[in-house]
Parts: sequence; C-alpha cells; structure tokens
Amino acid sequence: MASKQDKVNQLEAVAVKPTEKSRITADFGTKQTNTDDWLRVSTDKSAGPMLLEDAFGREKIHRFDHERIPERVVHARGAGAFGTFRLFESAADVTNAGVLTDTSRETPVFLRFSTVLGSRGSADTVRDVRGFALKFYTQEGNWDMVGNNIPVFFIQDAIKFPDLIHAGKPEPHNEIPQAQSAHNNFWDFMFMHSEATHMFMWTMSDRAIPRSYRMMQGFGVNTFTLTNDKGERHFVKFHFTPELGVHSLVWDEALKIAGQDPDFHRKDLMEAIESGIFPKWKFGIQTIPEGKEDQFEFDILDATKVWPEDLVPIRYIGELELNRNVDEYFTETEQVAFCTSHVVPGIGFSDDPLLQGRNFSYFDTQLSRLGINWQELPINKPVCPVMNFNRDGAMRHTIAKGKVNYWPNRFEAQPAASKEEGGYVDYPQKVSGIKVRGKSEKFKEHVSQAQLFYNSLSEVEKSHLTAALSFELDHCEEPIVYERLTKRLADIDVDLAKAVATMVGGPEPGSPAKKNHGRKAPGLSQMDYLPERPNISSRKVAILIADGYDSIAYKAMMGTLKATRAIPVVLGPRRSAIFAAGEDKSSSKGVIPDHHFEGQRSTLFDAIFIPGGNDSVATLMKMGRVTHYVREAFGHLKTIGATGEAVELVRNAIQLEDVAISKNADALMSYGVITLRDPKPEGLMEVVQATKNAKHFLDKFVYSVSQHRCWERELEGLSTQVAY
Repeated sequence: MASKQDKVNQLEAVAVKPTEKSRITADFGTKQTNTDDWLRVSTDKSAGPMLLEDAFGREKIHRFDHERIPERVVHARGAGAFGTFRLFESAADVTNAGVLTDTSRETPVFLRFSTVLGSRGSADTVRDVRGFALKFYTQEGNWDMVGNNIPVFFIQDAIKFPDLIHAGKPEPHNEIPQAQSAHNNFWDFMFMHSEATHMFMWTMSDRAIPRSYRMMQGFGVNTFTLTNDKGERHFVKFHFTPELGVHSLVWDEALKIAGQDPDFHRKDLMEAIESGIFPKWKFGIQTIPEGKEDQFEFDILDATKVWPEDLVPIRYIGELELNRNVDEYFTETEQVAFCTSHVVPGIGFSDDPLLQGRNFSYFDTQLSRLGINWQELPINKPVCPVMNFNRDGAMRHTIAKGKVNYWPNRFEAQPAASKEEGGYVDYPQKVSGIKVRGKSEKFKEHVSQAQLFYNSLSEVEKSHLTAALSFELDHCEEPIVYERLTKRLADIDVDLAKAVATMVGGPEPGSPAKKNHGRKAPGLSQMDYLPERPNISSRKVAILIADGYDSIAYKAMMGTLKATRAIPVVLGPRRSAIFAAGEDKSSSKGVIPDHHFEGQRSTLFDAIFIPGGNDSVATLMKMGRVTHYVREAFGHLKTIGATGEAVELVRNAIQLEDVAISKNADALMSYGVITLRDPKPEGLMEVVQATKNAKHFLDKFVYSVSQHRCWERELEGLSTQVAY
C-alpha cells in the first residue's frame, strides 16, 4: 500500500522548481547564453537581418504561438487546489468502494471550482452556477465527482444540453452579454422548458453569488449507485457542506467586485490556503435502497429534483480538506479533466438520463481540448499503476516495454482482473421495457419542488430572489419573454409573480395552474447552515487608521482577530509608515498598511474596524473615501466596529433617520454596529470596568462578524436609508 507521502510525491513528480544553480535551457535541454536577442548579421551601423538558423529564437516564438488550447465550452473560468479526503465512518453497509469504507486512508484529491457561462477572462462574482469538480486519486483508480454548488439542474435529459448552453451563452448576432443569464434567449429557454423552473429559482437565489468558494456547498447533482459485498445496490446522492457555513455576497457588492477585483474568488481561495486556514467540507451521502425508489412522488432519477432531507436524511461520513495551492495554473487547473464515467469498484451509475448523456459527453470533450492521451497528463494520471494495451496517439507519454500489445497473448501478460483482485464489476441490473423517446410520468411534474424551495427560504432570501428576477427580466427587452415568465412565476407563488410583474412591466398574474402546497424542507435555505459556534476563521477585516490612532484599541483588535484566525488588513491614507498617538517617529518604524484607501474598497472585506485617536479620526473624517467605506459597508449589511473618537465618525457617516438608533449604542449594536466609547480609566475600579467593557466589545464584534451579515438592517429598511 502506497504511503501518503508516496502519493504526494507521485502528484508532484513532474514539478520543476528553479534553484540558484539553474540556468535557462531550450526545450531540448541545451543551456542558452542569450534569450533576448535573435541571431542576426549585425554591423556597427544597423541591427542587420535575422537568421533563420537561430533554433533557439524559432523555438521560443514557436512555443508561444501554440501556447493556447481551446478553453472549455462551459466552466471555462476556474480555480483549483489540492487536498485530502478522510473517511470517519465506513459506509460498508452500502458499498465496497475502498475510498468509502477504509477509514485508515487519506485519499489525495484535486478540486476545481468554476463559473459556467463565462469565458476564461470573465469575472468571478457574476450570477451563475458554480462548478464543484473533484478528482479522487484512489488506490483503485481515479474517481471523478463532477458536481455543482446547486443540487439540481435545468434539464432532465442530456440531449437538451446543447440548447441550454446555446441559450445561456452570449447571443449569436452580437456576442452579448458575457457571463450573464440576463438576456432574452436564456429566459425564453426557461419558459419553453418548464422542467427548468426549479433550477432557475436556485440560480436567482443567493446561491448563485457565493461569498467564497470556501463557503458554498458541493453536490454530485446526478443519481449514482453504490453496491456492497452482498451485491445489494443503493441509489446515492453526494453532498459536501462547508465548515464555514453557506454564505453569499449581496447583489450590489457582487456587481462592484466584478469590476474592482474580477479574480476575487480565486484569490480568496489561494490566500486562505497560503495562510494555513484550510477550507473544509463535511462529506455526506443520501441513500435509497433498490426496490424503494418508487415510494416518492417524484422520480429519484430526475436531475431537476432534490431528495428532501426530511424524507432522505444526509449521513455525514467524511471530510474534505484543501491544503495545497497549485504550482502552475495551466498544467494543473487548466489541464485537469473530469469524466462522470470515471468511477471505482463499489460506485456505479443509475439510469438518470442526464447522467447517461454526461458519461458520453465528458470523455468526448476532453479529446477535443487535450487530445487522445489526456489521461497521461500528470494532473489527470492515477496514482495507482495503469496497465493496458492502449498505444500511440498524439503526445503519448508512457513508454511501454514488452513484445506484445494485445490480449490474449502467448505470455498471458496483463490479463483481466477478477472481482477478488479488485476488478470493476457492473451491477447485473435487469432491464426491460419499450424503446421510445420519452420518460416516465413522474418526470412531467415541474413545479412542486420549485414551490418547496421558495417556501423554505427566509424572508431575506425571498426578497433577494424577487430582486434578482426583476433585474434579469428587466434586461429582456422583448415583451413576450418577460410577460410569459411572470405568468410562469404565478405557478410557484402568486405574490412573487405580482412583485416581479410590477417591476418589469409584466401582466397581472391570473390564477395559478397549481396552487402553492405550502410545504417546506430543511437544508434548502442558506440560513440552515450558520455555524453552531461563532467562527470568523478566514474572514477579512479592514482596520482603518491614520497618524495618531489609538494603539491600545488597534493592538487589542489585531490580537483578537489573529487569535480567532481571522485576517486583519490594515488600510491607511498611504502605504507607508503610520504612527500611533504619542509614538516617537525617530525610534519607531510605525505600522505599514497593507493597502491605501484607494487601493482596496469595502466590498472586498467582511467587516471594518476603526480605532479611536483624535488626530487619526480628524484625518479620516476629512476623507470622503472613508465615509464611503462606512456607508457602503453598512448598506451591504456588514459588521462595523469603532472605539473612542471613531464612534462619532461612524454615526456621522451612517446618518440614520431613526434618532433612537443613531443615538443609542445598544440599539446600534443590535444592528451590527459595535461601538465602545472607551472612557479613560483612572482608579482601579475604572480600570477593571474598562477591561470588562473592552472584552465585551471584542466578543460582540466577533459574534456579529460570525453571523455573516446583519440582515435586520435590510428587513427593517435601515440599509436603504444609507445610500452606498
């Protein structure tokens, strides 16, 4: 059995890292003395003509001219990282797959996150489904779990996938819009395919604008199967639930970040891993024994349906951790290739019609992008031995030794493996029926789970979904598109349809074809995934200072943030030394801010803190950007902390109309504005009380940040009072 270190070494075997003694070479290994000047016939007066005999120059240009490969048609914009999968509880009762039964293993993995519609150059924070594709390098071969951050999909049958993507991509006559579903063709497709109703509700929810890759769920989407040693088969869905909770951006924030930092999500992932704050997900399975699949009102093989957790509970049995960034983006993140058909013994396929088509399509698309030998690329190569008689083809890497390249052969070399030797055995499923283009009756019901999803959302999430639909349909200028969609919404919820119709100019919705059933289910709202204990690990907190800041408050907050594994980021008027009140500039280096105020914006942080200090606050209050920081953070529902003189700065910036709230510290605290007047203590008792007050302030600040947003501001209309 290969050790953990052996597996890591296999994955890193081809990495090239320069040393002090390294010298630049050509691709054929020869060291070069000059890569800046083409070989030419030169004179004292002119550069002279270049010579075609310069093999080094021709190679450099030739390699550059052929650097690009076709980008993915979908999921082109991606980011990835390596990690480890650990199993805490064996699932031997439902499968004999080693990766899901051997609790002593640590399986190396590679996880690629992505958007779906946009090209490689699009922004990270667009409204879109996110890919969640995992490659498990198991001892029995590679298992690819090619999922999304949403558990359902737009279509039931893979034959509709080309139409779906054509409709979602930029429109053919003008190549507009990029990385957006807010256009006529997409919403025309949504109406023409009522099976997409459930999925478009998810994509209009906050799930489609995640705060971070590290704060979104992963789902296998399709229905797979598990088989145990007894030959019993279970249908299964795979789940990954983030340790940090499931959190999203707000829409205005997502729009701004797309321009301010289009690489926001990939940088967030990389920085967290570099900081040692490794993202983690709980791994769970939902299983249904074969023979009980027909006991539900929906077809369990329908990819547009979830298995409600109150009917089929999730059994959490493992953990996924990402702990190593890629060494080179192209060779790893760009060249990694996944196939839903890549499974290992104990894991199999169902008759899910979307999955059946994906099994064909994924393998086919890798041939177009990477060539026939794509599975020999280091990032795709299994860590177990690969032994077969596949030969040749473009860019073949493996050198096979031996006299025969076929089976059977006279040497009996490389025979097929038995089941006992770990060979993959297809489940002997009995199949009968009539050959027909169609699906079962249960596949024809398209509204019930869309209602279930909407009913299960919090009031805040429902409000955001309404706003998202209004935004998207406002970008559809053809009346037939938005008018028909508002009618479709009435089948989900009449009040939702009325609100959207009013905003986009659609007709007053009539009586729905199917009344809302009113049922709810756990696990559909993001609010179901708030951390059980205050956890601000990896949260980025901006600390705003200027010369003359209060060093005591500053150091107390820095200590608290580092102790809780949050990431403090210091901002100042300039990125050169800032000095605290009373600090001797001749003997101190001061604090060097990470950025100046114009270099970063409030949208890029989870919370802000401003320590007091007369001179510091006086400087900050004169700066419009600082006022904008506070107002924008308040409008985006983020925690704001202030001590001493900075309390007045915050209150002046917010300028709430509600006098009771604007003047009362306790009232402000309930809306995520945590303040401490910080009177200067003199006697012992005052010092003791001041210490208690400081601890109370810090505890409240940490708790407020851990809740992700102060939704009360939005529910009570306070955030709209503060224009941002």
